[in-house]
Amino acid sequence: MATATLATCAIISTLGRGNFYLMKALAPKDRDFIGGGSAPSSSPASAPLNLGFSDCNPSPISPLTFFPASPMASPFGFQRSDRMEAGSYAEELSVAVRVVQMACSLCQGVQEGLFGRRREQIKSKDDASLVTVADWGVQATVSWVLSQCFGSENVSIVAEEDTQTLSGKDASGLLESVVKAVNGCLAEAHKYGLKAPQKPLGSNEVLEAIGRCNSNGGPKGRFWVLDPVDGTLGFVRGDQYAIALALVEDGEVVLGILGCPNYPMKKQWLNYHQRYYRLMSKISPPVAGSWHKGCVMYALRGSGKAWMQPLVYDQGKFGLHNISPKPIKVSSVDDPASATFCEPVEKSNSKHSFTAGLAQSVGLRKQPLRVYSMVKYAAIACGDAEIFMKFAKAGYKEKIWDHAAGVIIIHEAGGVVTDAGGKPLDFTKGIYLEGLDRGIVACSGSLLHDKIITAVDASWDSSKL
Repeated sequence: MATATLATCAIISTLGRGNFYLMKALAPKDRDFIGGGSAPSSSPASAPLNLGFSDCNPSPISPLTFFPASPMASPFGFQRSDRMEAGSYAEELSVAVRVVQMACSLCQGVQEGLFGRRREQIKSKDDASLVTVADWGVQATVSWVLSQCFGSENVSIVAEEDTQTLSGKDASGLLESVVKAVNGCLAEAHKYGLKAPQKPLGSNEVLEAIGRCNSNGGPKGRFWVLDPVDGTLGFVRGDQYAIALALVEDGEVVLGILGCPNYPMKKQWLNYHQRYYRLMSKISPPVAGSWHKGCVMYALRGSGKAWMQPLVYDQGKFGLHNISPKPIKVSSVDDPASATFCEPVEKSNSKHSFTAGLAQSVGLRKQPLRVYSMVKYAAIACGDAEIFMKFAKAGYKEKIWDHAAGVIIIHEAGGVVTDAGGKPLDFTKGIYLEGLDRGIVACSGSLLHDKIITAVDASWDSSKL
């Protein structure tokens, strides 16, 4: 696969007495999940895609049945209209889903290797946040593919990373690792229906691809929004993370893709750290052919549909064959007592005490599901959770790459995302969500959303946020 050139090492759990006690600590249904259980049902006949892989088509926009097809094929199962502009973006969606699939494969290889050589693969940025080989590798890969497919002069990208650290005198080893990861990924491009470079990219070409992601966004024109590894802390801890890519035109998000390599197909596993999943997989391997973890979710504006597909990376690894992508919809739960709500894991930029009080006042009874990254948006879109609340501490500014892809996927899956004042998120102000009213509220339906917004208004003055 794409990660063949990356050094890997064994997962850092060992089989022994500790695993026995872990097995006993988990509920029977969770112990059974890894080694058996029913595979998710395939999508109905109306699903737009089938899992038909091609290893030999080098076309940049080849209509593989696994991926969104060409604009002429009308694969999305909806009637086109001027409002939806489906024909205008189907080609972009097709390429974007493919490159996010590629990015997932790169990240999986790097994450597996992190356990053996953590320090050299991870750096700390000026704001104390982390950045890894995967962050730079994904950004370079996505930038290169989009530029090749649409022309570099037509591609503008807002993204999180820059080349400053990689360009330093003492960063040659780190840059070499990034270049190796990128070339290993791009060498497998044909498996995703994309065109690989004629020869491996050099260091300058990789730096150039990363550096091209220097758009500041704004209210006019078309630009891509990329978070190469959303939830880097979760990534380096071996837990949940996401690759997020969206296209914005004239300030409106028109398509979004979330790659979630560790997302479990059984809801209850979201409550456990991903390391337990890896450990359990060694004890009791998944049933061959079962789609048990990892997915890409995507949606196109105005379609009223969102979709989930398995990872190409895992197709050979787990023996997946003819597992069709399936439509996803938000949960129908509207009783707060039965609702699951998500919030960020980190306390550094989110006020857990306020969301706890808010949850109690609304009538939420379940413990919060604390998940890294935009996986929280994914959980709501596919019906595994109902509410996501985030209220940042004073001085923290939300960035558009942390929300753009997730917002449109939830919206097209039937949910609602606004700020805490009930206004849509504004993607016209540059890289930040300027004018954000207090926080962000995402819900599976309007009833729950209205209750949260009302409770925020009633509680805010005493919160001291």
